Amino acid sequence: MIQKPKGTYDVFKEQGKKIKYLEKLLSALMEKYNYEFVRTPNFEATELFHRGVGETSDIVSKETYDFLDRGNRNMTLRPEGTAGVVRSFIENKRYADASLPVKNWYYGPMYRYERPQSGRFREFYQFGVEVFGSNDPLVDAEVISIPVNFYKLLGLKGIKVNINSLGDTESRLSYKEALINHFRPHLDLLCDDCKKRFEKNPLRILDCKVDHELDIMSSAPKIIDYLNEESKKHFEEVQKYLKLMNIEYTVNPNIVRGLDYYTNTVFEVEADIEDFGSQNVLCGGGRYNGLVEALGGPSTPAVGFAMGIERLLNALEAENINIISNDLDIYVIPMSVNEKAYSYKLCQDLRMNGFNVDIDYMNRNIKANFKQADRLNPKYLIIIGEEEVNSSILTIKNNNTKEEYKIKEEDLIKFFDEVISYED
Repeated sequence: MIQKPKGTYDVFKEQGKKIKYLEKLLSALMEKYNYEFVRTPNFEATELFHRGVGETSDIVSKETYDFLDRGNRNMTLRPEGTAGVVRSFIENKRYADASLPVKNWYYGPMYRYERPQSGRFREFYQFGVEVFGSNDPLVDAEVISIPVNFYKLLGLKGIKVNINSLGDTESRLSYKEALINHFRPHLDLLCDDCKKRFEKNPLRILDCKVDHELDIMSSAPKIIDYLNEESKKHFEEVQKYLKLMNIEYTVNPNIVRGLDYYTNTVFEVEADIEDFGSQNVLCGGGRYNGLVEALGGPSTPAVGFAMGIERLLNALEAENINIISNDLDIYVIPMSVNEKAYSYKLCQDLRMNGFNVDIDYMNRNIKANFKQADRLNPKYLIIIGEEEVNSSILTIKNNNTKEEYKIKEEDLIKFFDEVISYED
């Protein structure tokens, strides 16, 4: 028997309903913020991710799915969303858009060859936003507010924001020199990956999962002490706007994020979930003012974040938060095969008027049909026998209260418009 690849999973039944609900909620939320949807290819030129994500990141150095296509071109399944969205922004000359900033959101599958574990898969789904064209600290705060508000809408408790600043180029250069001076005498204590990072990007050492408990990590210089005045002011303004929006946050100098392109504001949003460990961090992001230019576009400020859907689903399950709604409005039950054609025409009319409707396709008897209705849990039942077909007066049953109504067929749409819209 052929089985799914390691690190992937199938979606069906309740899991499918949960995912579709999250997608619907995310889309509605983005409309409230006036962000536009963008979709980029699932695979792109390998160079895009090496230049965009960074050669020193674990994603590029260890986890990408790289392949040669039939034209002998180096291609990579996208490991994250930002680089592709930036490429699209440049290629389609969105930087010339008169209505800057360009505010995008995306949703789709990403691919990383890593060890599968709870909340981590080799094919996973990611939602994210990217804003191009504004360096206003208010945009940083707005981007942070999106996942915070989303998690609160879902009912997650103890939402907390950890923020830090990596500063601008000048600040990072000063900090890089301080880190080199700090770690150089202790290179023999570092793992092999961190020894390579020391040469290429010492800031990445602070994000190491192997060496994070070493004393030299906790005693390392903090970048917040190396921010120039401009970077300090930007960071203070971000905090001012977060307070204005009543978003609780903590300045955490250990937040550096795992991608090379971040500058200035970086953040992570976590939920207080018992026994969830490191998975408490549900999303992260920050500002990346140099990435558009690094990928061949004009100098353009940008900020964004990404969240993994699988980890979010785990968090909702851990907190016993049920997001499956009763989407089926009406289930139609013909008493026999003689009423089947009439019943299906009725289904068609109801669907074309905006209702979610289902009917029996297995020729069940009436008792089995009521059991099926219990499984589907519709809001209303329409029971159609010979009398209903001849009189065009239909029997409607509220599946919750069990109250029954007799409604003329010509009044059916009006009836459901009133009762279902009222209940919703």
